[in-house]
Amino acid sequence: MAKYLVVSTSGNPDSNSRRMGRIAFNHLEKSKMECDWLDISELGLPLCDADACYTQPAALTLNKAIESADGILVATPVYNYDVSAAAKNMVELTGSSWEDKIVGFLCAAGGMSSYMSVMAFANSLMLDFRSVIIPRFVYATGDAFDGDKLNDVTIAKRIKEVADELVRFTKALRG
Repeated sequence: MAKYLVVSTSGNPDSNSRRMGRIAFNHLEKSKMECDWLDISELGLPLCDADACYTQPAALTLNKAIESADGILVATPVYNYDVSAAAKNMVELTGSSWEDKIVGFLCAAGGMSSYMSVMAFANSLMLDFRSVIIPRFVYATGDAFDGDKLNDVTIAKRIKEVADELVRFTKALRG
């Protein structure tokens, strides 16, 4: 049976991308998928220094979670037209653990202008680690939320569709 991971890469305690990740995680659990949740803001990850960082307990925990997953949904905020620095640091700390993973994205941003922001990150995973990128992702702005609640039914539906696509792609490629 395939194993899935939903990882939140936001450091903001009031994160909309984390809310999106939780919706996807709950959907996967309700669909009876083996799924783990990981919030990297709770790990105390070191910054990648290309040296001692890889042996830090938090980095080892993260690496094990990425390595053991067949399919991964990355829930990330968009800052300055790019995914969060924490998301990039996550990949730098785990490197080859991303090889041949199925990967999807849930992105939250302040405005509509950066809807393609995830593409450089996705290309890096695809080219460096041969990750298979789901060719659709969810992008939401703050207008989709009312406090802690996602109130945009189209975004909610798309989150579930991307989670379902993660399962479909993983089954197709893993058998």
